[in-house]
Amino acid sequence: MSRLGVLVNPSAGHGRGSTGGRDAIAGLARTGHEVIDLSGPSAIGALANARAALWEIDAVVVVGGDGMVHLGVNAVAGTNLPLGIVAYGSGNDFARCIGLPIHDVPAAVDVIVDALDRPPRIIDAIATRVHNPEAAPEQETAVEWTACILSAGFDAAVNGRANDFAWPKGEGRYLRGVAAELIRFRPYGYRLTIDGVVREQDATLVALANAKSFGGGIPIAPDAEVDDGLIDVVIGDAMSRGQLLRLFGKLLKGKHLGEEKVHVVRAREVIMEALPGHHAPPQVFADGEPLGSLPIHARLRPGALRLLTPADA
Repeated sequence: MSRLGVLVNPSAGHGRGSTGGRDAIAGLARTGHEVIDLSGPSAIGALANARAALWEIDAVVVVGGDGMVHLGVNAVAGTNLPLGIVAYGSGNDFARCIGLPIHDVPAAVDVIVDALDRPPRIIDAIATRVHNPEAAPEQETAVEWTACILSAGFDAAVNGRANDFAWPKGEGRYLRGVAAELIRFRPYGYRLTIDGVVREQDATLVALANAKSFGGGIPIAPDAEVDDGLIDVVIGDAMSRGQLLRLFGKLLKGKHLGEEKVHVVRAREVIMEALPGHHAPPQVFADGEPLGSLPIHARLRPGALRLLTPADA
């Protein structure tokens, strides 16, 4: 039998996470595995609990949405411990991307227990050094791992706005954020160094994608693969509010990649900085969680993450 460290976000799914966490812990315990609740009073506390317990557990299981997945990824990326996911949040983009059950605790528990008996699925992750002016000096350039999407443009501004909304769920909350942010939008200035090639430009959005979607199912990088050894860098050039609104209509259907002002560059390493004298980009978000302000240095790490997934995922 395995020893499983479980992390629960009680506020996931607009407060339903505590129920999902209780059911997940009980379901895993009934299978005969030893379960250790590593949840903390905050995300920082929970991550510290998980890292402190890595030497004595066989897997980490997170219960919640993309934010909780982000926490679990940062606990186990670069180690040989696998991550199990009980998707119980409002967006669940990463879980959906890799074929996990959504809001179905018994099914998610079955996937985890079954996967413990075979080799984990190995995927890539993005290792990022982020500037955080509020952090202590020794933490300011700490490595942050991203499994899904890292955003630093209009998409990030919307993410920040949507996080303040309690309704609606999933994609609807993101669209409400689009409407709120569109009123004050103007393009941002970037200096992007992509695999050593520098480009300076005003842009509407910049997203570094390891997976396909964000915002509750919006396919920002429909061709991205989690195990191809590359980041899909999605860049939306400077555009007007009207052009941006039309772009988001196509983005919802994954049809934006054919647009003249949208470009995808596949890369292994990206340095993103604010361009002096231009409108400053918003706070950076990764997997829906705030990271800090530019500059950031992101590098794709092939095979950095092990997952407990269905056999046919």
